[in-house]
Amino acid sequence: MNDQQLLRYSRQIMLPQVDIAGQQKLLEARTLIVGAGGLGSPAAMYLAAAGVGQITLYDDDQVDLTNLQRQIAHDTTDIGLDKVISTLNTLKKINPDIRVLPHKACLADELLDQEVAVADVVLDCSDNFKTRFAINRACVKYGIPLVSGAAIRFEGQISVFTPGRNNSPCYNCLYQSDGEELQNCARNGVIAPITGIVGSMQALEAMKVIMGIGATLTGRLLILDGLSMEWQTLRLKKNPVCPTCGTT
Repeated sequence: MNDQQLLRYSRQIMLPQVDIAGQQKLLEARTLIVGAGGLGSPAAMYLAAAGVGQITLYDDDQVDLTNLQRQIAHDTTDIGLDKVISTLNTLKKINPDIRVLPHKACLADELLDQEVAVADVVLDCSDNFKTRFAINRACVKYGIPLVSGAAIRFEGQISVFTPGRNNSPCYNCLYQSDGEELQNCARNGVIAPITGIVGSMQALEAMKVIMGIGATLTGRLLILDGLSMEWQTLRLKKNPVCPTCGTT
């Protein structure tokens, strides 16, 4: 690290859990974020600010007026712009030293495998079950940690799946592949700060995974009820007959 980097990240480096070694791990890390919307915006912005060296970003959508209530990487001048380009511009303003690789595409099939295989951690910030299950399968296949978040109405949830480590379950252990696709923000609405809370927590969990510090949410599902401001933790177990990660 040079002197500018030492100064930029000094408030993190002074934490004994991080120190120089942890910050160096962040600078060398390769993260994959799927989705540049309500969750992907704060997740990407905090990872960029924290000095995560490479952020690969996938989203096939453009910025719409209805996005601006919660997707904080975009502003009014970005309407009509590809979300990945709008996010790139925002991240570069936050931290010009990091590498951002924007892709306007739906991440699936062989391309999904290729990107997951070279990532240190994957953040699922998508908004549909088909994509979530596909990401989960790829992460299980290549043994890559997955930080999964979701937000709708006043509710948020987050978990971490670390295939092959700590007897971790996978996303498919928790949810069946025939999940209800109608459960999305466009049909049900969402209060703006919920996406910020969950996306920020995804960034934190990803950083902990990269640095190998603390206790991640592996084996736990954290659920937030924003109306009552109550948190609930569910303990998750690996399903031995899971169609994705099961051994029998």
